[in-house]
Amino acid sequence: MADDAPPPVLTLTPLNPAFREDPYAILNDLREKTPVMRDDMAGLFFISRYEDVRGILTDLTLWRSPERAEAAAFLVRRGLDEPIDPERGPPRHSILTLDDPDHARIRGPLAQALYKRVAKFRAPTEAIVSATLDAIGDQKRFDLMSAYALPIPIDVIAAILGVEHERLAEFRTWSEGVIQVLNPVRTEEQTRAMQAASDALASYMTDMLHRRRAEPQDDLVSDMAILKAKGEADIADEDLIINLSALLVAGNLTTTDLIGNGVRLFLQHPEELAKLKADPSLIGAAVEEVLRFEPPVDITGRIASKNMEVRGCPIRDTQAMWVSLRAANRDPDTFEDPDRFNITRKRAPHVSFGGGAHICIGSPLARLEAQVALLRLFERYPNMRLAEPDAPSEWRLLPFFRGLEHLIVEV
Repeated sequence: MADDAPPPVLTLTPLNPAFREDPYAILNDLREKTPVMRDDMAGLFFISRYEDVRGILTDLTLWRSPERAEAAAFLVRRGLDEPIDPERGPPRHSILTLDDPDHARIRGPLAQALYKRVAKFRAPTEAIVSATLDAIGDQKRFDLMSAYALPIPIDVIAAILGVEHERLAEFRTWSEGVIQVLNPVRTEEQTRAMQAASDALASYMTDMLHRRRAEPQDDLVSDMAILKAKGEADIADEDLIINLSALLVAGNLTTTDLIGNGVRLFLQHPEELAKLKADPSLIGAAVEEVLRFEPPVDITGRIASKNMEVRGCPIRDTQAMWVSLRAANRDPDTFEDPDRFNITRKRAPHVSFGGGAHICIGSPLARLEAQVALLRLFERYPNMRLAEPDAPSEWRLLPFFRGLEHLIVEV
């Protein structure tokens, strides 16, 4: 490949050490020189300008399902041609990759029930955060990721779903195993662990749904069982289980990364942390700036449902597009001084939660958790600092996500 040729998309992941260390140097150059890049090996277009990304995300005529993509869209269609397990039958899909009418039919009642739960879940979230801080106790040095950022999202979604406290340890183990579904380069051992965790979680959630149907409780699973009984949710049990599990998987990973990335940014930018401490009401804007500046998710995708053009580049019906949320969030045409972390910047909507009909269903919960977690952490530990401020950050290797493996802090 020539030195000035655009990079293939798989180099735009943490598997590439240069991208892992600084994705923005690469993405900024790509956005400037090749805002619509064709990767023939992966079989897709990679799009990085904010205006184009937002336009694609909000175009309700585009498709999400990989089954709609042309045969050449190798990376998008990966897994579709795998043999069907005769015992399991064809795989069912979550709302992440469904198109209408199935997407709207399932997402509508689930979002309605979830948002009602989130609206009244600040106090329980604050209690979970406080308990997590109490568990850290008097430690003067600890890994912020394993001790704080990881358990909070798992415990919050467990409480919303209605998982019994005595099953919480199992639930945590299953959730960490199932996250490997998002790893396209997982090992055979990781795949086996993922499948075992997925089976155990599905079995637990199925049993839980049956029990809540018989004796409703104050939780999301009961809410969905009641909606189904009233005929207000046309969702098969299997689809409900898959989508409740998807809330667990996607929400845990990304919210853990949101909290971890936020703590790292504030400790690296003490002037911004001082602003937040002086005026805690800035926490909403602060979380939005963390999402813009260092989002947990790199990309999302759409399939062309028609012949179209993006920035003069023709894209044919059924061709696949990946849009770079990370590159769009640093576009200087939209954000003033985009490479500066500034929690009081003039607002412009980031695209870290996607957009359109497929905007992240868990975004209100992620925002709530991050706001509470960041404020309470810095209240409890006002003198927190990075244990090794000059050491390189330990980013995870999971493609298309950006989160820390460890973040060692001292208090």
